[in-house]
Amino acid sequence: QVQLAESGGGSVQAGGSLRLSCATSGYTSRPLCMGWFRQAPGKEREGLASIARGGSTWYADSVKGRFTISEDNAKNTLYLQMNSVKPEDSAMYYCAAGPLCAVGWIASNGVRGQGTQVTVSS
Repeated sequence: QVQLAESGGGSVQAGGSLRLSCATSGYTSRPLCMGWFRQAPGKEREGLASIARGGSTWYADSVKGRFTISEDNAKNTLYLQMNSVKPEDSAMYYCAAGPLCAVGWIASNGVRGQGTQVTVSS
């Protein structure tokens, strides 16, 4: 069973940057797809980005050009680089893993970690 542990959240001012990390373990073969999603209080989960085993990436329109998903296979770690953050980016951020790479699918159905809180102040 894949296990995921997010870190790197915190408070940041609008326009700033933050890098989230997700340590992965518990598998013999890296999951086909891994990704990030977020959920703000009172709102639905929003898929943000995903990356396939081969390195292809997908992004939600809301973060395209600002967020970058990447991974370090040697460290079994997934990253989300967040640039030019906005107050509306404030949410709990989760990494997830699953067999499909669509950002919406992985947000709704993927195995996820406990999350890390991101708060963006104006």
